[in-house]
Amino acid sequence: MNGADPGRITSLRVHETATPRHLALVGPTASGKSALALGLARRLPDVELVSVDSMQVYRGMDIGTAKPTAAERSEIPHHLLDLADPTEEFSVARFQAEAEAAIAAIEGRGHRALLVGGTGLYLQAVVDGLRLPGRWPDVRAELEKEVEREPAAVGALYQRLADADPAAAARIEPGNTRRIVRALEVTLGSGQPFSSFGPGLDAYPTSTRFRLAGVWLPRAVLDRRIEDRYAAQLDAGFLDEVRALPPALSRTAAQALGYRELLAHLAGATATLDEAVADAVRRTRQFARRQQSWFRRDPRITWLGTERNPVDLLPALLGDWSRP
Repeated sequence: MNGADPGRITSLRVHETATPRHLALVGPTASGKSALALGLARRLPDVELVSVDSMQVYRGMDIGTAKPTAAERSEIPHHLLDLADPTEEFSVARFQAEAEAAIAAIEGRGHRALLVGGTGLYLQAVVDGLRLPGRWPDVRAELEKEVEREPAAVGALYQRLADADPAAAARIEPGNTRRIVRALEVTLGSGQPFSSFGPGLDAYPTSTRFRLAGVWLPRAVLDRRIEDRYAAQLDAGFLDEVRALPPALSRTAAQALGYRELLAHLAGATATLDEAVADAVRRTRQFARRQQSWFRRDPRITWLGTERNPVDLLPALLGDWSRP
């Protein structure tokens, strides 16, 4: 993390870029980055928020994705929310195109974009302009048939990916069938590693329009925030929101944190709601570790650390970025 303990950083040291105009604020789920971004936007009238969250793009998935409230969205311009029905697949390429259009419109108004979220691949697609790979439907169909014939085959597919493209495999959860199949589809179909497209996931170009900052919290603090957030979401009607979703969710939407576990509970696969929530907390904590690992690789990110309320980091963030 820039060679420093993120818990000791008290001011934002900007990574020098060619034309640093916009800001990307990253961090693991439940780290408080959305509240911090909203606080920043309230103080800077030329700032508009751009969500970088692979699940907030879905309509009707509001509580469980911690989507901004209607009041917050009316107060501050928000972009890239509610772009698709949860029955639709949503791709990185589509997100990249939507983000580029939103940022161009923000610039056209003379404003600055504040990207906020924890979906690392989506963020890198926008910040670094990744050259996204094409599609090879025949290859994909064969891979999907393998999984349909024997669900346990996903483990063998993951190992196949790890052998062919270790960099891509390291960024994918071993049980995430959709992403494993996609990475193998590209690797086999193109003859090039999935991780090699664009500047490459391990390349971090310094010439970018974005400054990058990250929120760091101690593990115990983040773990507690994840558990507390699920409790608050359930009180706010999360289970009813899941119950109201269409019956045939896309593969992407069906894997959303919390939603998958509550759907299993409603289908009778999990005996009690408490067990479902415990599963969701455990998976979310694991996901947060992977998010941290992803972002730690990027040397352009300056980390802002606290053991208390992440909103306490606002003066450090505001002090630097308040300059046009």
